[in-house]
Amino acid sequence: MKRRRRYARPRLSRDAERLSWLALALADSGSRLEDAWLESEMGTLIEKLLRGDDEDALNQALDRLHDSNPRAYDDLADLIEAACEISQEGDTSRLILAMPVLAWSRYAIPARALPNATLDALRAQLAGHVLAADAKVHLANFLFSPDQLPQGYCDTRSFADALFASAAAGRDLMVEGGSLPESQTFVSDVRYLLAVVQIPAGRPVFRWNEPDGNRETALEAWRQQAGANLQPLLTGCAYELLLPDAYFSAWRRADRETRPFALRAAVEYLKSLFNVPANRLRAVAAPYYDRWLEEWRIGFTGIDSDDVVHGVTWPLLGGEDETADLAGSIEALLKETGLGEVRILDTRMPLEYCDDCGAPLFPNPDGESVHAELPEEMQGTPAHLH
Repeated sequence: MKRRRRYARPRLSRDAERLSWLALALADSGSRLEDAWLESEMGTLIEKLLRGDDEDALNQALDRLHDSNPRAYDDLADLIEAACEISQEGDTSRLILAMPVLAWSRYAIPARALPNATLDALRAQLAGHVLAADAKVHLANFLFSPDQLPQGYCDTRSFADALFASAAAGRDLMVEGGSLPESQTFVSDVRYLLAVVQIPAGRPVFRWNEPDGNRETALEAWRQQAGANLQPLLTGCAYELLLPDAYFSAWRRADRETRPFALRAAVEYLKSLFNVPANRLRAVAAPYYDRWLEEWRIGFTGIDSDDVVHGVTWPLLGGEDETADLAGSIEALLKETGLGEVRILDTRMPLEYCDDCGAPLFPNPDGESVHAELPEEMQGTPAHLH
């Protein structure tokens, strides 16, 4: 499954019951004609709930289906996401586009407004390498942290409406940075550029939808050309651009790619911070459980020390569970960085956090969960990797 459930009440509302029933019927449908009617009914109800700011009903329906019928869950989630990120007005289709940027730094990773010159340069690179020939694009003038993105489907739809309105008027969306939540500080994190793609109905959206285009070529050109445009905004950062895509798809890809990026970034960060080669560092990884496996955590130490100086979390995504070979993936990635030692613990560690600051605790070489702390003389730098 592509998403995790969020929240549920014991008793479903009438709208949530109806939405669940329609999703189950869609999963069992035997024809495209039946699909079309069910999707139309679901689309009308989803629109009503989004307009009415009824986040609970949407999440209740998803939660009801999450374990009982994964296919119905995915069908419903796809239609909710489409209602948030797609607009159809007459002969014009609009799609919310997200452009993730993975970054790490010894300093704060910026979340900031974008100058007009940068917006124009990004627009040119999107038109030249990412979007189909008939597409037009209008951007939001901000580099968002995850904390500053809309929270929940209803907020996402509300923000999308503002982007759609700006695109319809032929202008970029001017975001008031002072009204956004403050960004948390991590060594490694993701930033998002957002835009609206506007196309004539029935025309291709992306360059790779055209006969002579492909995703790999688009990504290479986007990283090379757009990456240079972002350099003045990300001073002191190492960063990597991911392929622009529809909002929720890009967000999920960023979640997946952030995990290996954070491990590689951790090693580079510690090499730089302590001025040592990778073979003077050790990583200890362990699975962390609540009722079931929730995530892996990786603690970093010096090769001759048991003191954990940094930590990285590796959350489970989608349908991952205890049967997935996450230990093998984590071990292989860490060994590729040239670490002096990689230790994988098979102990079921309890999902614990610091009582004082709420930070996750990380495994040390003795199999204990401890706070990741830099030496006293290095205090004040970001506490852990995202």
